[in-house]
Amino acid sequence: MHPASTTTAAVRRQIGSRHRTSAPRRPSPPPYPSPKRMKLLTEVMEKAAYAVVEREDYGDISCEQCRSGEGAEELLLCDKCDKGYHMKCLRPIVVRVPIGSWICNKCSGDGQGRVRRLSQKKIIDFFRIQRCEKDDIKEKCRSLQAQCALYCKAVEEGRTSCFQDSRKRRRRSLVYQKKRRRLLPFIPSEDPAQRLKQMGTLASALTALHMEFSDDLTYLPGMAPQLANQARFEQGGMQVLSKEDIETLEQCRAMCKRGECPPLLVVFDSCEGYTVEADDQIKDLTILAEYSGDVDYIKNREHDDCDSMMTLLLARDPSKSLVICPDKRGNIARFINGINNHTPDGKKKQNCKCVRYDVNGECRVILVATRDVAKGERLYYDYNGHEHEYPTQHFV
Repeated sequence: MHPASTTTAAVRRQIGSRHRTSAPRRPSPPPYPSPKRMKLLTEVMEKAAYAVVEREDYGDISCEQCRSGEGAEELLLCDKCDKGYHMKCLRPIVVRVPIGSWICNKCSGDGQGRVRRLSQKKIIDFFRIQRCEKDDIKEKCRSLQAQCALYCKAVEEGRTSCFQDSRKRRRRSLVYQKKRRRLLPFIPSEDPAQRLKQMGTLASALTALHMEFSDDLTYLPGMAPQLANQARFEQGGMQVLSKEDIETLEQCRAMCKRGECPPLLVVFDSCEGYTVEADDQIKDLTILAEYSGDVDYIKNREHDDCDSMMTLLLARDPSKSLVICPDKRGNIARFINGINNHTPDGKKKQNCKCVRYDVNGECRVILVATRDVAKGERLYYDYNGHEHEYPTQHFV
């Protein structure tokens, strides 16, 4: 061993002896670095930015579904694969030209059914269900439902006061009779597991669309304030909801907060997209849901590509007209599809309607069954109940 090396080792031993009371030495690193988990190529490609090399000429572009190049004004080009699709050939159909970028179903992976099952805890947290421990409240709900059933039976047997005078009944039209009849609360499924399944399908559909659940009208800064929603602004007046029907509506809202939802399922159809079907028998004039979402002025949404907006207020001053926008917040009413009101077969499918009511001076939109709905039957209403401006000629 060289002297220089001996001296260096001695000096190191002296330094180590002087600082032996200092902090302990760090453990020596392992001889080999720990293996890192490598991401799969599919995971990298899903998050990687994409770029489309534009063609010099798009004159020869054709629809990938029907293979036709006609109707160029209705051809949408995917911003990822650069392929074309007619809006009416897409499933579900695209009614308006989307604003900004658009990705086809193949590139976005949305061509398959996306209603997946969620755990019970996730469903309860998603809907913020209020757990009720008092038995008297549950008994009160059961008694109200029993009264509703007795009322329906009395109507069927013709023993109610509004049907006592047979002569007046013959003169009145069916529409007038329905206006005089009270709205009925929905009857939840008795099986808690079945109700959990129903709420799970709604939670999955809302999650797939990156939406939050809300059963209320939401007023956000920069949009229409709550003071703007006044039924007295409606041009020509608005139908006033009676005191009895308001109590029924509040009963339905209270049941939903406790997790006793209407017997409805959200299913995914490859042709219609998300749609709603009855999971049990539903009586005529039963309240199905109240349309919810963000409230905004119609003038601010003239170029919006949301296909589920609902008219809330048609004011005498057009600048004060309001619309409900369920693009970020909403409930099951957002998934009930419309009929093709250009064909007789399409009109026969209608089994519910959207009615705008004056509820304590505020405009509200309520979905009501227009006839008895059987279990497994899908719900449809006419999108053009008021303005007749929604293009439904391509609806199935």
